[in-house]
Amino acid sequence: MKILAAGDIHGDKSLAERLAEKADKEKVKLVILCGDLTSKEEPDKTSGIIGPFLKKNQKVLIIPGNHDSFATTDFLAEFYGIKNIHGYSVKYEDIGLFGCGFANIGVNQLSEAEIFSTLKNANSKIKTMKKRIMVTHVHPSKTKMEKLSNFVKGSSGVTKAINQLKPDIVLCSHIHEAEGLEEKVGNTRVINVGRAGKILDI
Repeated sequence: MKILAAGDIHGDKSLAERLAEKADKEKVKLVILCGDLTSKEEPDKTSGIIGPFLKKNQKVLIIPGNHDSFATTDFLAEFYGIKNIHGYSVKYEDIGLFGCGFANIGVNQLSEAEIFSTLKNANSKIKTMKKRIMVTHVHPSKTKMEKLSNFVKGSSGVTKAINQLKPDIVLCSHIHEAEGLEEKVGNTRVINVGRAGKILDI
């Protein structure tokens, strides 16, 4: 299954349109948006972000970032008929996906314990699946991604979830300086998908 994952759109409608075109050109089956869809909840930064993907008949999963409230993310999911997988899991073909949005800093933040428990609970219904993808906004701590910024720290809760739940892939964004960076945590492939997006053939 081919997936397009991206994050940190921050209300940029032209970026959403470019990503939708990319997904259509690559014939992806699923689009995953890893949080920070909006920009500080500004009204003109919440519209036009999901529509371009739906116009191309693409399935979309979202999670909130530290710039997105849960209410806004749930509104977008309900209004456009897509799925917010913060605290939930979904199955596509033989792949299980589970997620936790927000971050450990900012207005909309979670504690490290909340991040880990959210991921653990979300994983519980798909833990026996052959292939599992964990979707977060914040990147894991003790990684190369974390070292690229002096003020945006990684999440120890995400790192704990990787070590205990052992997903095959983690998709994140949050730290713009690490866009496109891919590394391993144990046997898990961790990818900062960034604003440009990443095509994965699973």
